[in-house]
Amino acid sequence: MSPTPPAGYDQSDTARFVDEPVKESVRSAFARDRARVLHSAALRRLAAKTQVMVAGEADFPRTRLTHTLEVAQIARELGDALGCDPDVVEVAGLAHDLGHPPYGHNGEEALDLIADRIGGFEGNAQSLRVLTRLEAKVVDPATGESVGLNLSRASLDASCKYPWLRKPGLRKFGAYDDDLAVFEWLRVGAPAERTCIEEQVMNWSDDVAYSVHDFEDAVHSGIASLAAFGSAQERRSLVETAAERFPGEGEPAALAEALDRLVALDYWPRSFDGTMHDLVALKHFTSYLIGRFCSTAQVATQVQYGPGPLTRYAADLVVPDEVMAEVSVMKAVAVLYVMHRPGAEQEYARQRDVINELVNALVLDGGRSLEPWLQDAYAQAPDDAGRLRVVIDQVASLTDVSIISWHRRLVR
Repeated sequence: MSPTPPAGYDQSDTARFVDEPVKESVRSAFARDRARVLHSAALRRLAAKTQVMVAGEADFPRTRLTHTLEVAQIARELGDALGCDPDVVEVAGLAHDLGHPPYGHNGEEALDLIADRIGGFEGNAQSLRVLTRLEAKVVDPATGESVGLNLSRASLDASCKYPWLRKPGLRKFGAYDDDLAVFEWLRVGAPAERTCIEEQVMNWSDDVAYSVHDFEDAVHSGIASLAAFGSAQERRSLVETAAERFPGEGEPAALAEALDRLVALDYWPRSFDGTMHDLVALKHFTSYLIGRFCSTAQVATQVQYGPGPLTRYAADLVVPDEVMAEVSVMKAVAVLYVMHRPGAEQEYARQRDVINELVNALVLDGGRSLEPWLQDAYAQAPDDAGRLRVVIDQVASLTDVSIISWHRRLVR
């Protein structure tokens, strides 16, 4: 007998794309989902994928895996405070970057250009593909095809940041046409193109973690100097970067006021030279900011919707404009000082060349060099477009480390 769904959820939320026998009734369906993602190969591979700093270049900066674990922890606590099932929100946090290729967003853009004629490439759409097709866990007995981790509907829906297919002129989307069947299934009962509150909690937690921890990495590595924040010119550059890179998160005047508020905080670190004292001060600051950004969203949401439990489509997360602007200028730190650092564009160009050359080599190789877990999919693909999608699945699964060894082996 299946466990009774947690409060605020029903049997539709705990349903799976392919029915499975329940081995035991102690854990909820959502706890089983969490375990499946935690034990997935895709999650492990994030340890060697770029967050903002290139993975493996130093011991302190975050990888995509450490970022993912931090997002999951923040999301779990905020979601729990609102009455969401904590496992559902944590699953969304753990799963949100599983589809990211090597080299982060630069790799994503390179693969999108290559895949333009077959429906493009998008990290969030690839995450859905990983969860529902590429991870080895459950096979549909009727078709013999993999259905990935076969997560519950609520967990998959919470992991879907952009609940629509590719649209002309819109860079972000959540599913490829090839994955339409499972996408339509997970969206049963959901309002058109609206995300559930569990996804909104995960998405805000992602922004919070990104803004705070990438700032910490930049300061610790010396790429961003705390002294720069006393410069009017540097502040203007941060505000301009935030306004350009994150439109809709605050007008320039509001962003400037947000930055002024942050720098004026008692907890704002005044210096950093790597000593224990300064490490403690920097960590104190990051902890304070996470609490500030999450607690304000929690209170604002409960003021509008009541104490809860707030689940699925019963409410939307409310983030005050002032806090949204503060997070935006914090995110701009990584963009301005890390992504736009001197020499970065040359490195990005080299990374794009590696991806382009490897995809071309795998296509010319006719699938012979694909890993065994993808060879059947390649052989059964109906046309060149289907075979190219499998090649892209292979390249997207690689890490920043393994793609170099693949490139050396296959590119002549």
